[in-house]
Amino acid sequence: MVRVAAAVILRPDGRVLLAQRPPGKAYAGYWEFPGGKLEPGETPAHALARELHEELGITVRIASPWMVQEFVYPHAHVELNFFRVYAFDGEPAGHDGQSFAWQHPNAIGVAPLLPANTRVLAALTLPTVYAITCATEVGIDPFVERARRAIATGVRLIQVREPEPSLRDALVRRLAEAAVGTTARIVVNGSVDEARRLGCAGVHWTARRLNAATSRPHDLIVGASCHTRAELEHACALDVDFAVMGPVLATPTHPDAHPLGWAGFAAAIERTRVPVFALGGLQPADRDTAVAHGAHGIAMRRHVWPDS
Repeated sequence: MVRVAAAVILRPDGRVLLAQRPPGKAYAGYWEFPGGKLEPGETPAHALARELHEELGITVRIASPWMVQEFVYPHAHVELNFFRVYAFDGEPAGHDGQSFAWQHPNAIGVAPLLPANTRVLAALTLPTVYAITCATEVGIDPFVERARRAIATGVRLIQVREPEPSLRDALVRRLAEAAVGTTARIVVNGSVDEARRLGCAGVHWTARRLNAATSRPHDLIVGASCHTRAELEHACALDVDFAVMGPVLATPTHPDAHPLGWAGFAAAIERTRVPVFALGGLQPADRDTAVAHGAHGIAMRRHVWPDS
């Protein structure tokens, strides 16, 4: 297996840098995320910094581990260790003469793309905040007003998780109305049939539903709750779109749960093949800490909905 470090270099506007493979290399002309092979004894993080300096002439300042992907090409079995690069010094320049393009993940304008990048591009369309509803606690009307404000200020992925089915169904319909004209997507905590019946963009599986699943639907976004490494590996085997792991910190909604802590969270999701949101006792200020420990972002229930 050929081990590679690959960089998702992000600009503040959400665009990412893609590189075109130069003539003389396998898949010449194809577009990919920049990076290169690990040298003997080298860690992925060290390889990332070295390759970006050698290939692009930039010095990485802030980079976080993200996902690992495997792909079998005719010429090689490749393991790609992806990092998200948030800050660097210098301006990218192709030292091997390759072309570069800044592209938005929702509107890639270069082709062809290496097939190993399909999962990564899909994951980049996910926001870094996953909002979970709490209408049962505050009442549906006050909650919908909070949700309207949250959507207006950028919340783009919402899980409707309410214990009473009729309230849940009514909330899905009202949030769908609030999301009209935005890119916000709504998933329901329940079954695939319920998600389809309610016209949701996706379904979120509890750990129990995840463990019972043998395949995933492909007409819906699929998220899954995980509490152990074994559950996360099952989610990866099913190729869900994202997972949620927790609790990371102590939370009043699950007072008997043993928090993972940030070190435990990082160990539980290490080398994951799907993006993972951190969950449990988190606030917006915890997002950078979560990302630094390998999370795609954070999932929040109480602190994501503004009171006013």
